[in-house]
Order: sequence, then structure tokens, then C-alpha cells
Amino acid sequence: MPPHVTATGYWVKGATQDLSTRKKQPPSYCNGAIIVGAGPSGLATAACLKKLGVHVLILEKSSCIASLWQTKTYDRLHLHLPKQFCELPHSPFPVDFPTYPTRHQFVEYLQEYAARFKLQPLFNHSVDLANFDSRSGLWHVHVTCAGGKGDPDREFRARWLVVASGENAEPVIPSFKGSKEFRGGSKIFHSSRYRNGTEYEGKKVLVVGCGNTGMEIALDLANFGAYPSIVVRSPTHILPREMMFKSTFLVAMKLMEKLPVWLVDWLLLAYAYSALGNTAKFGIHRPSEGPMVLKEKHGKTPILDVGTLKLIKSGQVKVLPAVERLTPTGALFEDGRLEEFDAVILATGYKSNVPSWLKDDSKFFSDEGFPRQPFPHGWKGENGLYVAGLGRKGLLGASKDATRIAKDIYDGSLTEITSLRLVPCQLNQRI
Repeated sequence: MPPHVTATGYWVKGATQDLSTRKKQPPSYCNGAIIVGAGPSGLATAACLKKLGVHVLILEKSSCIASLWQTKTYDRLHLHLPKQFCELPHSPFPVDFPTYPTRHQFVEYLQEYAARFKLQPLFNHSVDLANFDSRSGLWHVHVTCAGGKGDPDREFRARWLVVASGENAEPVIPSFKGSKEFRGGSKIFHSSRYRNGTEYEGKKVLVVGCGNTGMEIALDLANFGAYPSIVVRSPTHILPREMMFKSTFLVAMKLMEKLPVWLVDWLLLAYAYSALGNTAKFGIHRPSEGPMVLKEKHGKTPILDVGTLKLIKSGQVKVLPAVERLTPTGALFEDGRLEEFDAVILATGYKSNVPSWLKDDSKFFSDEGFPRQPFPHGWKGENGLYVAGLGRKGLLGASKDATRIAKDIYDGSLTEITSLRLVPCQLNQRI
């Protein structure tokens, strides 16, 4: 890197530095990589780049790092995989953390990670458009600033752009007939707003969605004295979280090093049947393809049971089929059953928001906002475009993406950065 590179980036020659007096500012040049997103993937990539001496600018639409973990998750959440599969590069979890750290412990880990590598995102900077300019060889990133009254919109430019906005950027909210009529529309909400079951004691709650989130929210509601029901629309795999006192995920990873995936699936399902029984008897049918095949081909994660199935077997949590429509006081299901509920929680997951802001002429991304090339090949696009954490491989995949991206950018940084001929200066807003 050139010796005059500063931690605050570059400003085009002749441009004013007074950001408070102009609504539309001249572009700000980042002498390195722009990273969109300050979640675990963005932080990991930024840390790897900084260790190699490459300047980074992190743009984050919310007011904190890891906003999904800090503001949109339920209280009882733990990491579903052992901590060694969830640590970010160059920083293991504290030895006194449990095997499955709590949400609060994971947030603490991320905050310490950001402090350790001196990562300072620009918060409340929402990216509206990012496009590659072939004439200058730079990415143009337009943002809306929401940090306070009168904040100007801004444009940043850089040679490299890292998409780290996450697989779970926006909640998926399905439309049901009768939604507006159900309890006046005020008692139906996405799981991102659920914290705990304190206010639902003694109430009947319908949880729509049977992934890990839906299953765990149903368990949490039951523990708080509610009467939860969970909608299971399609076949899904449930596995015990541990096999013979070891993480099921760890066992699967070890087996896949030596055995074909189909045989690993056969062994996992044989153990699951012996430990959990036939889940179809309780309304949860298994897919025709095995859990690891589905994970490899479609990124579909099996449910790792943390106690919900026991409550389903005892009748404390009821399993229901797909919703036909909502009624003013409950729901009608596709099998004709009519039930009353006090609230409906949509544990229907999230989606990528990449198609809403990235102009992708190369068609590197699918319409759903994921790289068309499956992991581990979807981390690098064209013209200095990189992707971290969108390979549907969780935190482990995000960490691998981060290390690959950092090395690739570093290998070409000396010649490409120095060719920009930019004038360094200190911006009055830290970058």
C-alpha cells in the first residue's frame, strides 16, 4: 500500500470537506474496498483485509454492528452449531464460553472483534445503488444517510466492492387471505419482532414456519405458559442436536471427509429415527432427499431439535397443516380445521436484498440475490466484485469467503490502488 494512505480514505482534488453544508456531496474515494454490511460476514472480511494492510470502508444501514443479532432475534437464542464452527478469522471464542454460546455472548464476541481490529463502520448509511463504471474502473456506491436531520446523501467510489449484506437482510412476510381481519391486523407479526413469551401466558399462538426459528419460538412460548401451534407445510428433517454427546453437525462433517453424502445421510437418519422416533406420526414428514444432500444442493438447513419435539409428542405444541385463510379470531387450515388464536407469529425467514441495490450486468447473482455458482465458487465476481456470507454455509462459510477475498484483493492491491492518482485528505466524518 502507498505510505500516504490514511485510515479515512481519499477525497477528490478540489472537493470541499464540509459535509454539513451540502445536500449533494462530490464523490468520496475509498483507497481500498467498500464493504456493504456490518454483520459477521462484513466484519470478518474487513478484519482480514486490515490485517493485510488494505483500507476498508464498511457501510451499514442500521445503527449498530450485527443488527440482526442485536435487534431482531429472540432472547433464548443460542448458536445452533458448536462455537468452533462459528468463530471469525483470527479470533477464537473465549475458552469460558459454552459449546453453544448465547445470543448475548455472540454479540459480545462480535463487539470485541470489531474493537480488536479497529473496525468503524459508517452506520445509518443505506446503499441504494451500486454499479461498476467501466470508464474509471471503479464501483460507484450511492447511499442514503439517516444519521440525523439534514444529513446529505453521499456517493463513494472504490476499486473493489464486497457484498456482505447477508442472507437474512429482509424479512419474508407472506400474504394470507384475511390477514387484515385477524384481530384487526395488530396481532400478526414477523418473528424478528418476537423477544420472549412473557405476554402470551395462557394465550393460543400460531407459529407459521417450522425451521429452527419457528421450532424454538414454539418451545419458548410453551415454557412461558402459552399454548403454541406450529404450521408444518412441507416435509422437513429433524435431527437431534447431538449424537452420542457430540454435535450432530460435527459428526456429519467428520463422516463426510471419508464417506459419500448419501451414506452420511443414511447414518444420520438411522440415528435420528432411533433417538427421535418416526416424526411423521406427529405430522412432520421427512423429505425424500437426505438432510446433508438438501443442505449441499439447496442450502436448506435441517432442524436441530433443542426440545420442541418432546413437547410436540406430549401435545403441548400442536402441529397443523398449511393455512387456508385467517379469520377474525383464528385460522382455517387446508384440512378443514378451524382454530382460534390470540396471535400469529410469522417464522417465515428472511431474504437477500442484493437485487434491490446492486446493478449486476454480469448476472453473477440470481433473481433471489444469491451467487449463481454454489459454494465455494460464489465468492468472486467480475470487475472487483466479491461476495461474503451468501453461500448458504453459515458463519463457517462466511469466514472462508472472507479469507479468500482478502488474499485475492491483497494480491492485486499494490498495482491497482497506486494507479488511481487520488489526493489523500482527512474527512471530517470518519470512514
